[in-house]
Amino acid sequence: MLGIGYLLPNLPCAAMDFSYTAISDPVAFEERLRGVPETPGVYLWKGVGGTLLYVGKSKKLRDRMRSYFGSPKGLSGKTRRLVSHIADFDIIITQSELEALLLEMNLIKQHRPLYNILLKDDKSYPFIKVTVQDEWPRVFSTRSVAEDGARYFGPYASAGSVYTTLDLLNRLFAFRPSSNCSDSWFNEHRRKGRPCTYYQMRRCLGPCVPGLVTPDDYRQAIDSVCRFLEGKTDQIVRDLRRQMEQTAEDLNFERAAILRDRIIAIEKIMERQQVLRTVDTDQDVIAFAREEGSAVVQVLFIRGGKLVNAEPFTLQGTEDESDSALLGSFLTQFYTNAPNIPPNLLLADHIEEPLIIAAWLAQKSGHKVEIGVPRRGEKKQLVELAAQNAQQKLQELRAQWLNSEQRAVAGLSELRDLLGLPDMPRRIECYDISNTQGTQSVASMVVFERGEPKVSAYRRFKIKTVEGANDVASIHEVITRRFKRAAEKLGDRGQGAEEFEGTDTDTSALSPQPSALNKWADLPDLVLIDGGRGQLNAALAALRALTFEHIPVVGVAKGVERKRFDLVRPDHEDLIVLARDSKALGLVQRIDEEAHRFAITYHRKLRSKAAFASPLEEIAGIGPKRKKALLKAFGSLDGIRKASVEELAAVPGMTKKAAEELKGLL
Repeated sequence: MLGIGYLLPNLPCAAMDFSYTAISDPVAFEERLRGVPETPGVYLWKGVGGTLLYVGKSKKLRDRMRSYFGSPKGLSGKTRRLVSHIADFDIIITQSELEALLLEMNLIKQHRPLYNILLKDDKSYPFIKVTVQDEWPRVFSTRSVAEDGARYFGPYASAGSVYTTLDLLNRLFAFRPSSNCSDSWFNEHRRKGRPCTYYQMRRCLGPCVPGLVTPDDYRQAIDSVCRFLEGKTDQIVRDLRRQMEQTAEDLNFERAAILRDRIIAIEKIMERQQVLRTVDTDQDVIAFAREEGSAVVQVLFIRGGKLVNAEPFTLQGTEDESDSALLGSFLTQFYTNAPNIPPNLLLADHIEEPLIIAAWLAQKSGHKVEIGVPRRGEKKQLVELAAQNAQQKLQELRAQWLNSEQRAVAGLSELRDLLGLPDMPRRIECYDISNTQGTQSVASMVVFERGEPKVSAYRRFKIKTVEGANDVASIHEVITRRFKRAAEKLGDRGQGAEEFEGTDTDTSALSPQPSALNKWADLPDLVLIDGGRGQLNAALAALRALTFEHIPVVGVAKGVERKRFDLVRPDHEDLIVLARDSKALGLVQRIDEEAHRFAITYHRKLRSKAAFASPLEEIAGIGPKRKKALLKAFGSLDGIRKASVEELAAVPGMTKKAAEELKGLL
């Protein structure tokens, strides 16, 4: 990214030193480096085993890549750490610097290399989606942007920001509730002929029942939502005032009063926006604050001269990077997913290659984009305001990090003393079983390192050898499978495909390891087993059989209502009762509840899939497309069962013959 490369000097060709790298054959490496062309392109530094360390671009590949291997004294600390791990490289030649920029962005987004500046959690930032292409549009939160005819607004820094905005919009314009009106729910109420309680609460216009609202009136409400998100509140107030006057003339005073209240609410919002009124244009104002390797970028979204939103975003991997590299990295990653790019960007500092980035933004948005660094006047004041907000957010985050770290250290220290461990447990693994009367039995393994969750190391298992609800036998199976894999890795007896079902997130891009399977060799300093004496003994037996009995294991007994988190120790009859104000209690409870959440979420997913999909899948002639269309039209299997042959035949993809056969089978 626009990062490490710009800190490096242009060194003469002869000044290369590979002594502080991980390169196994310096002569062959240098020969390959000499063959790199002096053209635009992207380079990928790799570590031992093919680990992708860093992705960069340059208009002269060979010069940029050779510049990494000069004297270590001329490099920043971060770059020295990168170079010390370099063992190999790949290059991709491009026809232009713009093409190199696009390729670099895609590779960073796909692989998230360890040494690049990264927009934290950039894959999951939420947007507001308005399905304007639908007959009765919805407005809801989404974490993906597609070319499906809908309109998207964002990204927002957190789901909380989106939910607050959606709640405000719903109160103002009464569209279909974002979280309570799926298409199946909508169709169900249409068949019933009566609206849900949101209509009575005046939080929905009731499009599900014919006659309550016309398509034109509902579309007008959706248009107002879009204009509000665009900052065009003046136009909304004019339209609402005109509607209010018309309804009053029609003697519909109740409706007129509702419109009056909406006008007042919007005008109050406009008053807050007017405080920062600048030129009547659309622009994003971007500034940042940084301290000790942490960085927050604040974006002020100004539309039509009004401040319509302000969002902070955190960056990682910023240590030893220049301000221009930090801002350049943020721009290219942030606007990769942004559905709307304004014609003006106001920045707190200059960036490298602004013309190339501006050309990319223009290509992406379809209009000219100007990037400026204001030095005086109202625009400068806006940049300073963004910087103040970024600094405030950075202080809040640092306070949270410090508090979290202090709590974790206190909990780990107390847990060490209670269990008589030689040191504070660096890595803790916790296991839980979930099933319903013995069906769809699954297990979870969550990992906490230094008191914080390490989501990339989470694993979940389908129980394979145990029949019925037998948590004791299930724990024995899971511990055996997990530590058998560790034994194979530590004994270097080959690599096989483990039977785990993945994690909460895609771990392939989060870890510098060449394969997730290598992580099985990372052993815990403490194992927590959700359950009592029986589950604990089963885990101990499994560990003993695999010669891992030296690993401390403790059961977590919670009682019927899950209100207690007492520790069950091997060879100790008495429980360790954790006091209510115990720091260890907070840590154990957090870890155990995370294991429970991870297990039960997976279990519900499998149970729901089996209960909801299997009856239709067992019917001949009903494939995935027909099943999806039927469920979309009727909402559930019960709804399909109640439908007539004519209604079934009217579903896209169905025929009358197929409808008759389906009706007979159901």
